[in-house]
Amino acid sequence: MRLWSLHPSILDRAALISCWREGLLAQRVLTGTTRGYTKHPQLERFRATPEPLDAIGHYLMSVRQAATLRGYVFDASRVLRPDASTPAIPVTSGQLAYELEHLRRKVAVRDPAWLPRLPEVAWPSPSLIEVPGGVESWERASP
Repeated sequence: MRLWSLHPSILDRAALISCWREGLLAQRVLTGTTRGYTKHPQLERFRATPEPLDAIGHYLMSVRQAATLRGYVFDASRVLRPDASTPAIPVTSGQLAYELEHLRRKVAVRDPAWLPRLPEVAWPSPSLIEVPGGVESWERASP
């Protein structure tokens, strides 16, 4: 599961679509309607908010908005709390940089034409707010 911290507008097609699907799965985990992924570390940041379902709802709607701007149709009725306000979940600058490089490596293989669209410096999803720091403790960084 990869719930990208990066702004969804910079995700390539595959990352954007998988982010939507995995976000919907995360929503199911947070509601307790699935038994899988219940201990997934990327859910820590949503669980740390006062209203985890609001947080994932806002996150999913930002992914949907980016998809809509590209002509994709992501079904908003699948989001339990589509009108949730911005939760401002903290994400470290180190995490954003790590994810941008991770995305860059993936895009280089699966969609090299998207590489020029990737920014030099990452910016966060509308649900997140950048704070100083290294890679997040919940990240399972590969060497």
